[in-house]
Amino acid sequence: MAKPKKETTEASTEAKKSHTGVYIVGALVAVVLAVGLYFSSVDTAADPDAPKANPELSALMEAGPLEDIVLGDPNADNVIVEYASMTCPHCAHFYTEVFPTVKEKYIDTGKARFIFREFPLDSLAARASMLARCAGNDRFYPLIDGLFETQETWAAPGPDGQEKLKLIAKQAGFSEESYKQCVEDKDLFNKIVAVRKKAHEEFGVDGTPAFFVNGTRLEGVGIESFDAAIEGKPETPPSG
Repeated sequence: MAKPKKETTEASTEAKKSHTGVYIVGALVAVVLAVGLYFSSVDTAADPDAPKANPELSALMEAGPLEDIVLGDPNADNVIVEYASMTCPHCAHFYTEVFPTVKEKYIDTGKARFIFREFPLDSLAARASMLARCAGNDRFYPLIDGLFETQETWAAPGPDGQEKLKLIAKQAGFSEESYKQCVEDKDLFNKIVAVRKKAHEEFGVDGTPAFFVNGTRLEGVGIESFDAAIEGKPETPPSG
């Protein structure tokens, strides 16, 4: 699980964390859109009444800052909600290694509906999320899939990452004008940050990827966790 970066007085780099780790965050995101698109974090005191590890499904499904785009049968009995960052390597690992099985077993069969929600950890992730939204509902999930599958080719710090992301966007059908219009959409950017803020303050999301099945936070990200949540199967402890 990846965690948001904390603000320090010195420029710092984010270390890669293990796929199974759980990390605590002490920062909330503040929106800054002036000359360019970037994040700055602010330290906040812990509020024991704010984060909720297992929100009621009705609270989780309340209309948020952005429309939920549903993958699968919108009337399916089970609801899977994921909060993810487009530059998070653990999120990319889930999409390439685990999600195909989740989709085959539960989404394609009509047992569950899937909702992706934005929880960007940096400005490039926010920009990638904006492009997915600008692509339209029909192309939202295909573009997310493509971005995760090619993450290693474009998720780089600074201007280099932005230029590589622009190239991916053009390959996906964006023109120079439509790309610029999308990433400079202040209202869309603010809504994406609001989705992240709501997830952290109301549902206790402190890193990515974070999953809720029928309102209950999953402890793991493997297929056995989804099996246990949807079918009541006990999780099998990892060997060794």
